[in-house]
Amino acid sequence: MSHIERNLKYLNERRIIYRRDPTSDAPSGYFEGGCFYQEGTRQCYTLFNSKAKINTYRSLKWHLYVLWYLNPQLDQDDFADLAKYICLKGAGFVTFKVSEQLRESMIYDVSLQDLEQPPPNKLRKVIFDEFTNLSTSDKLSIVGELVGKQKLSETEIYDAMLILHDANQKITVAKLATELKCSTRTIYRNIGNELKKEKELLNQQL
Repeated sequence: MSHIERNLKYLNERRIIYRRDPTSDAPSGYFEGGCFYQEGTRQCYTLFNSKAKINTYRSLKWHLYVLWYLNPQLDQDDFADLAKYICLKGAGFVTFKVSEQLRESMIYDVSLQDLEQPPPNKLRKVIFDEFTNLSTSDKLSIVGELVGKQKLSETEIYDAMLILHDANQKITVAKLATELKCSTRTIYRNIGNELKKEKELLNQQL
């Protein structure tokens, strides 16, 4: 993986939004440092929240789509400039070289999307405040406690995976089972192929 630090200064100086909490989905409850959605929400976008970098074309295209969706004030030229910066390997966002032809193709594809419709997003149930002081252990305990009140699903597993990854810890089935207070068999039974691939991708970025 690339060890170049991600440079967010370009985005911050231009007031580019790259993180947004749910807008119309109402939390089912709150806890110290965050909130909980009983049915889950797909409205939580947290780009560049961890040290993980964009390492596939598909992920790059999704990130560009989300950036334009969250920043509808950008015109075609503004978005093209933003995409060019994100695709610049030296800026620390991507792990691979993006050719001009590929970048222009992605910009065109994204421009065809209906920016009134939210980009596809994974379901989340537990969302922590950006500047919470909760430790990794505290966050995992909260997820585990919430899971104990309902049937385990991929959503809770994914929440736990993100917490471990953000703490630069390798994600394993055994560790997930320990933190979610269930058996490894339960994890294997509830983790689908897509989430297995996501787990491998996250681990590759450590």
